[in-house]
Amino acid sequence: MQALFANPFHITDLQIFDNNTLHMLLADGSFGLTTEQLAHSLYNAPGPLVKRIQHALPPQQRSPFKQTYNHPLTAEEIADAQQEVLDRFFWELTYWKTPELYEELIEGEHLHPGIFQHLEEEIRGKSVLDVGAGSGRATLECLRYGARFLHAVEPSPGLRRILQRKLAHYQAEQQLSLSAGRFEALPQADQSIDTTLSCSAFTADPTQGGEAGLAEMKRVTRPGGKIVIIWPRSEDLAWLRERGFRHVVLPVREEMAIHFRSLNSALHCARRFYAHNQDVTRYILRKHRTDIPFSVIGNNPPRDYCWLEV
Repeated sequence: MQALFANPFHITDLQIFDNNTLHMLLADGSFGLTTEQLAHSLYNAPGPLVKRIQHALPPQQRSPFKQTYNHPLTAEEIADAQQEVLDRFFWELTYWKTPELYEELIEGEHLHPGIFQHLEEEIRGKSVLDVGAGSGRATLECLRYGARFLHAVEPSPGLRRILQRKLAHYQAEQQLSLSAGRFEALPQADQSIDTTLSCSAFTADPTQGGEAGLAEMKRVTRPGGKIVIIWPRSEDLAWLRERGFRHVVLPVREEMAIHFRSLNSALHCARRFYAHNQDVTRYILRKHRTDIPFSVIGNNPPRDYCWLEV
């Protein structure tokens, strides 16, 4: 089976996750993995990792996992299972294991400047929550647009470290809060936030928000406040509309592109993150350009958002 990505990770890299994250990753069917695939992928893995994985599984899966794990396997079966598991967890491993490389990718994904201009009324002088803050793309914009108090929530320790370094320029501590948390378990109190937003992080998928995440964002947002999903996936638009969101698409004068810091950076990121789309690497090599149009990448450009009044 051909991998979706040029996956650099090893099965032992699963040790990077804390217990709460492992429980989330291994919840029933969350990432589309079977107990058998998981058990096969851990064959010959370090004993402590196997025990952690087994303990993190839902109780009803632990006995089948142990039974399957003890079955003899061929090297090919083990390799196939490891590839499947690592491909499923590729982005989570990227956030936790190689956050600097993720930052290298997203630093060139410039949001349409009109997005935060449109949202200024919902940000200036307001308490704002950025969920799935990553390395701070939306967090920093909210500060620039005058948020009275900014809460940033991000589960990856590595991305939080990068964001903390950036926030050193905004060291009015009474105006900032950076904490661990996930969509389905936000650390904020009920109805404590004026505007809750998420930029290129929330999706309809339960592993990236879904119904539970939307319910949590509604819980922490005061009545009359707004929930804003910036740069939603095109496949989620119908789901969002069904739940009352309005969709805003901003005009562009020329095609939007990702701007990489160098040709080497563009090639490195293309081979890591866009290995399933060879047109990206071919475009870089043919054009010798560091700006890659979103149409070449195959993604909708970051020029839209959805909003819902609570």
